[in-house]
Amino acid sequence: MAPPRILHMVTPLKYMSPFDINMGIDAGYDHAIPYTNATIEDIYGLVQDAIFSRSPEGIKRQAVFIGGKRAIESLDMMDKAKKAMVPPFEVSVFADPAGSFTTAAAMVACAKTALKTKFDTDFKDKRVIVYGGTGVVAFASAVIASMDGAKAFLVGYDGPERVRRLTMEANDRFGVDLDYADGTTEEQKVELAQSADVIFSAGPAGRQILSLAQYSPAKNLKVVADVNAVPPLGIEGVGIQDNGVPVEGTDGTVGIGALAIGDIKYKTEIGMFKEMIKAEKPVYLDFRAAYELAQELTS
Repeated sequence: MAPPRILHMVTPLKYMSPFDINMGIDAGYDHAIPYTNATIEDIYGLVQDAIFSRSPEGIKRQAVFIGGKRAIESLDMMDKAKKAMVPPFEVSVFADPAGSFTTAAAMVACAKTALKTKFDTDFKDKRVIVYGGTGVVAFASAVIASMDGAKAFLVGYDGPERVRRLTMEANDRFGVDLDYADGTTEEQKVELAQSADVIFSAGPAGRQILSLAQYSPAKNLKVVADVNAVPPLGIEGVGIQDNGVPVEGTDGTVGIGALAIGDIKYKTEIGMFKEMIKAEKPVYLDFRAAYELAQELTS
């Protein structure tokens, strides 16, 4: 009899996300075991404890998930997990802090599909303004869009310094050309919105980032996408179920709402878990792998 499938779920937070636990079980793991309050230094020992408990064949039926709330911390944990592997004792690893990597992948993929189907174009050289810039969904969305040819800007709300540091870290780590902007004042937010080809809103739940009046005069704006499903929504005029629906009061801009993005996010996350289950050799999955799958799901 084959040993049970085990998903070891590591987070630096007090609790592992119940959402992610459910996703892992629904994807096909028999057990999802949380390890909380974990540090980067803890990862090496935890992974080696896991990989040496079974034969090389047996450990194909287990994997590691890394949660948390910070993108770089989760990616550093994944790097540490890779270094703990001792071939042929290796397992797959998937990082998705706060579900943000799969959410970002879904939002960018939905926007790319809208650009293609509604405007016969793509992200190349498009000016993408990402609100909520110090959050992990915004960070990952900006990096993904930049990797796909866009000129993306992370927008901060407490002056430029914190968001500047994030963009520099992204550029160094991923080889992208991400930029940043200060959106502390309403005037700054409006100026950025009206210069955009695409707008992503990934700010706090229940907080409106842009009113219709603030972005509707934009001359080149094609797509606005919002991950906030809690009223008031992040972008006025975009319904939570909209998926490429023209935004009333604009000159042809289409909107993508939180439930449309959430549907692809859900399928992407469960798809990442299933990919680890079916993999014959270890795979290491982050927002890049999630974006590849999300594009398949939206095409």
